[in-house]
Amino acid sequence: MELLNTTPDPRPLLALDHISEGGFAEIEVVLDGDAESLILYREGGAVRAWLNICPHAGRRLDWAPGEFLRSKDGLLVCAAHGASFELGGGECVAGPCRGEALRAVPVVVRDGAVFLA
Repeated sequence: MELLNTTPDPRPLLALDHISEGGFAEIEVVLDGDAESLILYREGGAVRAWLNICPHAGRRLDWAPGEFLRSKDGLLVCAAHGASFELGGGECVAGPCRGEALRAVPVVVRDGAVFLA
């Protein structure tokens, strides 16, 4: 899993309670001077984040802004080509980019909000 370098921002990305348990959220941020879309996934009090870019074709994974598909097995599914990603580390386990992974973005949860780490 490749980790994207970020510069911590003192402002929160969003409140933790804006992401349902086991759910996703999409936010726009500036990373290294570029506007990027992030996928946030909540599991309990922890949040994982990845660039909202499928490694197969470089397209967004959501089928509509902030709307993500999930397989019956609990995998995140790319709306464009059906690549399926596990939610522990973002590895593609099925589809056209099997073995590749989403680019992780480090985030932390503190004081009830999600921040870039």
